[in-house]
Amino acid sequence: FYRHLTIAQMPISILLAGLNAGIFVFMYMIFLHGGFSKIKQATVKGQNVNIHWEDVIGMEEAKQEAMEVVGLIKDRTKLLKIGGKILKGLLMVGPPGCGKTYLAKAIATEAGIPFISMSGSEFTEIFVGVGASRVRKLFKKARNLAYGHGACIIFIDELDAIGRQRSFSFMGGGQETNSTQNQLLVEMDGLQEKDYNVIIIGATNAAEDVLDEALLRPGRFDRKIYIDRPNLQEREKVFEYYLNKVKHDQDVDIGRLARQAVHKSPAEIENMIKEAALIATRNKKETVGHKELSEAMERIDMGLKHRKHMTKEEKEMVAFHETGHLVVMYMLHPTDDVFKASIISRKESLGAVHHQPREELYTNSKEKILADIKVSIGGYVAEKTRFGTTSDGVAMDFRNAMWKAHNMVWMVGMSDAGYIGDYTIIPKSQLSESLKEKLNAETDKIIKSCLKDVEDLLKKEWPIVERFAKELLEKEELEYDEIEAIFKECGKSHNCKKPA
Repeated sequence: FYRHLTIAQMPISILLAGLNAGIFVFMYMIFLHGGFSKIKQATVKGQNVNIHWEDVIGMEEAKQEAMEVVGLIKDRTKLLKIGGKILKGLLMVGPPGCGKTYLAKAIATEAGIPFISMSGSEFTEIFVGVGASRVRKLFKKARNLAYGHGACIIFIDELDAIGRQRSFSFMGGGQETNSTQNQLLVEMDGLQEKDYNVIIIGATNAAEDVLDEALLRPGRFDRKIYIDRPNLQEREKVFEYYLNKVKHDQDVDIGRLARQAVHKSPAEIENMIKEAALIATRNKKETVGHKELSEAMERIDMGLKHRKHMTKEEKEMVAFHETGHLVVMYMLHPTDDVFKASIISRKESLGAVHHQPREELYTNSKEKILADIKVSIGGYVAEKTRFGTTSDGVAMDFRNAMWKAHNMVWMVGMSDAGYIGDYTIIPKSQLSESLKEKLNAETDKIIKSCLKDVEDLLKKEWPIVERFAKELLEKEELEYDEIEAIFKECGKSHNCKKPA
């Protein structure tokens, strides 16, 4: 029986052996000819780009640095005469959408040389040797282009994909990344040894300390350009640039749009204007106006509108809740402008008051934090004053207010009692009960003080609260101009805003 079973299984055994041999030969041929890059036919193309300095907006300081780089590329002989080192590696660091690729292309255009672009993720595979092969192929192409055109730029986007701190894991992915990075270092050093006029520009959204130190040493990516989100003046230029590409109302206030788009990248602003054009087309308008631009910004930031079927009582409570936020923001906040109020639901929110600082703020003063707490409490006070009770819609507002008050006392020494230090870094079990009680009492004191200020304000300005609630119930949304007009009609303006 055993003899017959073995003979019966022989064809299957032979088949499996042949299959294994075929796989072995297949894999051997792949690695012999440069890994899976050959199968994918990943070609490296040199291209002449056409982006000039006037097209680079929203990054003035970075552009000045880039202009200097172009000067170094063009005037190599002058630099060599005084014993300077030829620029070989340039690293661009900054948030996504701020124009790193765009600036690299402008450098190539203004220098008049070919531009090769690849993403860091295009180099790597799980199989060791593939990424290194692609790096060799890339640099060979760049050297040929530099020989024919005098110079060439290699741009590697997402450099962190192959440039992170090297690990010594025996897993295939870790070994492949190490192999790819090692080959990149070898190729960059080869450019130093011979006078190839090839410049490597790397870009990353990650923090600089994520990259391997070997990449950042002199002779490699030793020159850095930081590209941040545009400031107020730069955003105005970005809005002007992209608005000129669409038909828009002549009364569009670019300054207001720039204030409203604090911390937005050029890519986000471009996307916003494209979305506004789609909204205008959908509404059968021939031009883009403030209404479309405002709706586009809300759609991108908060999602699509979806009107929930609320009862009359619920809708009225939401209107007074949002009005409480609006009036406190307008009357008490030292840094922010109100751009819109809405009782149309988006995602999980039943309504919203849109506000932004008048200019970029990178720190928070005690005055501003207290004003933020008061704005959060405003919805609760308005509900309580109008209905004698409140809804669970105040939960997130309370969470925000208490978190800010807690941090003021426990972290940044802003309590009146003079407690200095960050107590959050100490395990609570190591703090005395007496100290914890005192810190919590100071937190509660801040909340109650802010609550009293808001109650006093809304009691005094209750006719304005009722007016805004009525307008919201009728129109569902109020734009910047409408809000300003109502406050002006009621004898209030930004010129008489009270400090927090």
